[in-house]
Amino acid sequence: MEWSIQDLARSAGTTSRTLRHYGAVGLLEPSRVGSNGYRYYDEQALVRLQRILLLRELGLGLPAIAEVLDGQRDRVAALETHLELLEQERRRIGRQIDSVRTTLRKLKGGERLMAEEVFDGFDHTKYEKEVTERWGADAYRRGDQWWTSLSAEEKKAHQQEQLDIAAAFGAARSAGLAAGSDEVQAITRRLHEWLRPAVSSVSAGYFAGLGQLYVDDPRYGLEGATAEFVRDAMKIYAERNLTG
Repeated sequence: MEWSIQDLARSAGTTSRTLRHYGAVGLLEPSRVGSNGYRYYDEQALVRLQRILLLRELGLGLPAIAEVLDGQRDRVAALETHLELLEQERRRIGRQIDSVRTTLRKLKGGERLMAEEVFDGFDHTKYEKEVTERWGADAYRRGDQWWTSLSAEEKKAHQQEQLDIAAAFGAARSAGLAAGSDEVQAITRRLHEWLRPAVSSVSAGYFAGLGQLYVDDPRYGLEGATAEFVRDAMKIYAERNLTG
């Protein structure tokens, strides 16, 4: 069997643009290209994409994924390794669920909260390798120091602001606003300000590059036209307001 790029993207919960990007960097080549230029993928490509997506979920960047795939020729052995890692992740998520349940129970009962219970299963350091690969060890160190300095309420507020910004972008696109409009650029300014505490200095190149990452990487929760809309807004904001 074989799948078109649209069918494969839909089944995998990703985008055709992402699959084309994987092909451009040599990570996932199509099994064949039709005379009309359409890309098709066979079962071997299907399994390879599954491995790529699993490794992405584990926080690896594309260069690291390429190294893993090149070093693991035995697909069965590789999938067994992935399965064990996923089992570990399931156990971690189970701890998070138990942690939240304990917090709710204690809050309702007026009991004293214990930090080791509240944060059991939460580990922001799992992104250390990817952040270091993309932006350097100093970037991770600064972000880590800033994040660990926050209180639980401050962390929650920061995460909620991210969700609010994403919702505002989605509403603006649905309303037909242009990426360069004053309304959308005001939302983009909120995103820039949201990043500044963790990054310290947000250059034009960094900000525009992050916008492209929203398009290329489905883990950021933005798909298709919305991701492209945010990218375009960030590029315009960077050109108008930032340097470097």
